[in-house]
Amino acid sequence: MSTSLDFYFDVGSPTAYLAWQRLKQLREQYDLTINFKPMLLGGVFKATGNASPVANPAKGAYMASMDMPRFAVRYGVTLNFNPHFPVNTLGLQRGAIAAQEAGCLEEYLAAVYPAMWVDAKDMGDTEVVKSVLADAGLDAESLLAATQDPDVKAALISNTEEAVSRGAFGAPTMYIGDEMFFGQDRLDFVEERLRSAA
Repeated sequence: MSTSLDFYFDVGSPTAYLAWQRLKQLREQYDLTINFKPMLLGGVFKATGNASPVANPAKGAYMASMDMPRFAVRYGVTLNFNPHFPVNTLGLQRGAIAAQEAGCLEEYLAAVYPAMWVDAKDMGDTEVVKSVLADAGLDAESLLAATQDPDVKAALISNTEEAVSRGAFGAPTMYIGDEMFFGQDRLDFVEERLRSAA
């Protein structure tokens, strides 16, 4: 029986990028179903009184220069800190909802995440986003237009509120059933659960 994991994420979070990479690896190793839940990290921070780690300069510098690169090496993936960080991801997260509804969310993430955290592009620029999506073979015009759809906007708000109601205070936040796992550095515990279920 497949283990189902809810993955609440925002593409503007480098730790959510690392989690996305690692979860894909775990899905190849175990019977894992990932339920992607695009949320707005800024909304979660506002609702919970939390803030980005970079709000603390020492912590932000440590995470960017040492902690996250260590995990990138461990996972065997590339991570380049984006000089445009923090990026306003409202449009990108609405785009994720639109892509999910269009049945191409994984392709969308496979384009957007590397553009943000490998190529270090300015993903707050709509024209850059349009180019990234088009280069990936996605219908950029349609996806960007859908970000203005009231139902898409409402779905992102709903996911964000749902995450907060379940106890999330940042990204990435994952759940197996009611058990919460916060941060990509807690994926060892997720793998323990998957291993025991195998």
